[in-house]
Amino acid sequence: MRLLCAPLSSKVNRHQNKTTLPSLLSLPLFSMVDYEEVNPDDGLCAVIGNLSVADMPPKEHQEEEIVVSRRDPTWGNCERIEKAWKHWRSIGEPKFMVAPMVDNSELPFRMLCRKYGANAAYTPMLHSRIFSENEKYRSSEFSTCKEDRPLFVQFCANDPDTLLEAARVVEPYCDYVDINLGCPQRIAKRGYYGAFLMENLPLVKSLVQNLAANLKVPISCKIRIFPSLEDTIAYARMLEEAGCSLLAVHGRTRDEKDGKKFRADWNVIKAVKEAVKIPVLANGNVRHMEDVLNCLEQTGADGVLSAETLLENPALFAGFHTEEWNEKDNDVDGGLDQSDLALEYLDLCQQYPIPWRMIRSHLHKMLGDWFRNQPHVREEFNKQSILTFEWLHDMVTRLRKECSRIPLYVKN
Repeated sequence: MRLLCAPLSSKVNRHQNKTTLPSLLSLPLFSMVDYEEVNPDDGLCAVIGNLSVADMPPKEHQEEEIVVSRRDPTWGNCERIEKAWKHWRSIGEPKFMVAPMVDNSELPFRMLCRKYGANAAYTPMLHSRIFSENEKYRSSEFSTCKEDRPLFVQFCANDPDTLLEAARVVEPYCDYVDINLGCPQRIAKRGYYGAFLMENLPLVKSLVQNLAANLKVPISCKIRIFPSLEDTIAYARMLEEAGCSLLAVHGRTRDEKDGKKFRADWNVIKAVKEAVKIPVLANGNVRHMEDVLNCLEQTGADGVLSAETLLENPALFAGFHTEEWNEKDNDVDGGLDQSDLALEYLDLCQQYPIPWRMIRSHLHKMLGDWFRNQPHVREEFNKQSILTFEWLHDMVTRLRKECSRIPLYVKN
C-alpha cells in the first residue's frame, strides 16, 4: 500500500480560531480503556501526525494546518436545514449503518460490515479529553482509510472547548462529528457524559453550538429518549436548533440498558422524525434484515443503526441471519458462515492493525455459537495470553474441523 503522509499537526492551537464559551463544567472524565501498544505493520498503516490513517490523503484545506471556518451566527434555520439535507444527499443517503460500539466498531470491523451491505459507519466512542491530550490514545483508538466513508467519528465530552479541540483533529477524515448523548453505562455516569448529560440541557446545547460554529463538517448527535414523549420531542428540537444536522435516536430510555429485556420504542422514533426537519436515524430492535426494513417503514427514519446483531453477524445488511431467526420453510443456507467471516476479519486486522483486545472481543462474539459446541477451544482461547494471527487462524481452522458447520441463512 502506498503511504501518504500529511503534515497534520498533532497539536491544535488552543487559542487560534476558537469560540470563547464559559466553561460550564470542569469535571474530570474517566478513561474507558487501558492503553495498549499497537505495532502497525510497516507499509500498511501510516501514523500521520500521531493519528493512524491508512492511505488517507487529507483535504486540500488541511495541507498546512487545520483551518476552522466560523459559521455566521445569524445563519437562518431554514438554510441550516437545507444544508443538512444537501450534505446527507451528497454522501448517498445511507440506509444501513454500523452503530458506534466501544472497542468494537473499529476500522477492520467497519470494513467487513461495509463489504456485506453496510453503507455508513460510526467509530467507537472516543474520549474527547484523552484524544486531544494523548498521542498514544489517538494512534491506537482511531484509524481510517479512503474506503472507510461515509464515516461518523463519535466523541463523549462534557466540555465544549475540549470537544472542539478533539473534533478539529478528525474533521478532515470524516463526514460527521458525532456527540455521544446516549451512553447509559456506569462509566458514563462517573465521567458525566453520554445519557447523563440529559440532566444538563444548557451544557448539551453549548457542546453542539460550539462545534457547529467552528467546524466545516456537520454535527450529529446520538441520543436516548426520555420517559416523556413531550420531553423527548423538546430535546430533539433543541438539538436541531443548536446546530445538529442529523439525529440518531435509540428508542430506549437511559434506564433501559438491557436490549433483550426492553424493546426499543419505534413510535417515539417516528414522533421525533415527524417533529424535526433534519435527517433521523433509528436504533433498536434489529435482529435481521426484515427488522431493518420494518423499522424504516414504521418510523419513517432515513437510516437504521445496528450494533449487537452485527457483532454476531457482520453480514446482516447483506440479508444473512443466524439459525436463531431461521424460518425452516422460507430460508436456505446462504453459503456463508461465521467462521468464514472470522477469517475475513483477521485478514483485515492484519491490513489495518488494531489492539489485540478488540480482536479477542470480536472473535468471542462472532464465533459464539461455534464455541458453545466446542467449549474446550474457547477455554484455550481464553487462556492464550499472547495472541498471534497464526495462532488465531489455526484456532478457527480447528473449529471448522471439529464443529458441525453452522450456516448463515438467507430468504429462499
